[in-house]
Amino acid sequence: QVQLVESGGGLVQPGGSLRLSCAASGFTFRIGDMGWYRQAPGKEREWVATISSGGRTNYADSVKGRFTLSRDNAKNTVYLQMDSLKAEDTAVYYCHTTVFRDFWGKGTLVTVSS
Repeated sequence: QVQLVESGGGLVQPGGSLRLSCAASGFTFRIGDMGWYRQAPGKEREWVATISSGGRTNYADSVKGRFTLSRDNAKNTVYLQMDSLKAEDTAVYYCHTTVFRDFWGKGTLVTVSS
């Protein structure tokens, strides 16, 4: 079955960087679009970024220029490089894909605080 496992979250100071990883299994990774969403405390889940099977990326305006999404098809993994982090980036970050239906990872917590 499809599984998505996020890692790399943690506590970072404003202006710092983190790299999130999402290891995927159970489907043909190289032909799947992959995405990241996040949910801050008390807020709805929001889209962050998507990478297509061909490597084309799209970003939410709130993270454009600071976050970079990439994929390694040999490792069935996507990476979200997050730079110049702000307090408002604090959230649980979820990996997402669609294989006939939506699949989500369990999430990894990112806390940006001094």
